[in-house]
Amino acid sequence: MPYRGTVYLTFDDGPDPRWTPQVLDILRRHGIEAVFFEVGTSVAAHPGLVRRVRREGHLIGNHTWNHASLTTLRGRAIRAQLDRTERALGERPRCVRPPYGAHDARVDEVIRSRGQRVMLWTVDPQDWARPGADRIVRRILREVEPGARILMHDGGGDRSQTVAALERVITRLQARGYRFGLLDC
Repeated sequence: MPYRGTVYLTFDDGPDPRWTPQVLDILRRHGIEAVFFEVGTSVAAHPGLVRRVRREGHLIGNHTWNHASLTTLRGRAIRAQLDRTERALGERPRCVRPPYGAHDARVDEVIRSRGQRVMLWTVDPQDWARPGADRIVRRILREVEPGARILMHDGGGDRSQTVAALERVITRLQARGYRFGLLDC
């Protein structure tokens, strides 16, 4: 199959002690690196998982301390959400993914003023709603195009369907000529 383009996997809401290791195992088997947008409360609870994510070559983005909708907060509270997560991570990630994709000019300015950037997604299979592994796979295959940033979840609830879908997503996209890259984040 000729090369069709590069796509990027991203995972939100982790780390989770049940689901994140399974996602990492699948990615390692395929030699794929991804960006994990981590929630600070989970980082604080599971620092060993964050170390594993880094050790295996993945990048980490900030997904706020407690999955707050940043557009409902004032500037100081936005900064506090990001700062607290960064203290738990021990670093300032270059990318922030606002929960729910909710951002506006004010949120963007706070993030930019910190030397960071907003990183959203272009493909959302809505795995967070647990529609079934088959539906997750179909949505991704239907919406993907070169350069796609695919949103999936490794935390925030039961992610068994996401884990079940991930292997199939990878093999089917590779069969279609896609390669997996690591976002500049």
